[in-house]
Amino acid sequence: MRVGILGSGDVGKALARGFYSRGHDVTIGSREPGKLADFVRDHGERLAAADFEQTARSGELLVLATLFAGTESAIRLAGPAHFAGKVVIDATNPLRFEPGKLPSLAVSGEDSAGECVQRWLPDAKVVKAFNTVGNALFVDPHLPGGPPTMFLAGDDDGAKNKVAQIAESFGWDVLDAGPLRAARYLEAMAMLWIEYGIRTNTWQHAYKFLRER
Repeated sequence: MRVGILGSGDVGKALARGFYSRGHDVTIGSREPGKLADFVRDHGERLAAADFEQTARSGELLVLATLFAGTESAIRLAGPAHFAGKVVIDATNPLRFEPGKLPSLAVSGEDSAGECVQRWLPDAKVVKAFNTVGNALFVDPHLPGGPPTMFLAGDDDGAKNKVAQIAESFGWDVLDAGPLRAARYLEAMAMLWIEYGIRTNTWQHAYKFLRER
């Protein structure tokens, strides 16, 4: 599958490595694709760097891995028409950073980053995923309690099934948290994950949802 990842920070690179390791063709998008030359060179011909428009145009499945403050701008640069009909994984969290304060959610309550993305991309199939854990555990998350849980939210069952298959291939147990409005709660879960990490100065933790099979 051809995967386009918009965002070249740690989250985007970790997901690019994950998709690449599972045999997918990956394009990672950046406002400055030239700065990814070393990253691309360290992989192979199945991984390339491009601008946002080329990335969105080429991907059969797309991933938003930008800082949320820059997500709407990245979508505009990419061209919303290039997302139409495609599954879009939204891995963003709408974090607000203020000097001397812990991070907080810039979007919360009766809205979420995931729902914002769906409004910006009305013809795409947006699935919230990969936002409740740090990028170091995205792929092959080996923890003492067994495979942790990747939570998904989205309004299209077929799209969620596709993302579930991807998460399972990365080594995750998967739980469908419901429609995209459940992103409100997944983004709040991300804040709990972050606050625990700040308080303990540890980042190798993840959620596990226990239920009867």
